[in-house]
Amino acid sequence: MEMFQGTFDADVLSRWVLKRAHPGWLGLRYRDHGSDWVELELPWRADLIGDERRPVLASGPIISLMDMAAGMSIWVANGIFRPVATLDLRVDYIRPARERASVAGRATCYRRTRSAAFVRGEAHDGDPKDPVATVSGVFMTLDPARMR
Repeated sequence: MEMFQGTFDADVLSRWVLKRAHPGWLGLRYRDHGSDWVELELPWRADLIGDERRPVLASGPIISLMDMAAGMSIWVANGIFRPVATLDLRVDYIRPARERASVAGRATCYRRTRSAAFVRGEAHDGDPKDPVATVSGVFMTLDPARMR
């Protein structure tokens, strides 16, 4: 697959990144971004529930949502797309999402070094002040020239 390279453009990256592979299968949607943060949405789907007795999104898709939002927050903070690799992503679940609710995830890149980026974020089902989960992570920034 051809690697996207260039400056951060929400429309281009939404079409290129969120429509392919795992994010595309999950149906992740772009919501908004700022200078160092990105917010995505994981729509509720019956095939993404964790327990057949409760129609609540499972933890795995929420982790994927937050991992993608975190990576994209690094891209906006850098002002350019460069591949990143998740080194550590801690997820603290505070409560289950509401039944049949989509989950929004916002991640902020709060510190960058030459080879690492640090992020934190929250996932919620409608009220950012009442999160479903919080995350913090460390990502390694990759040099595309060395990947060939």
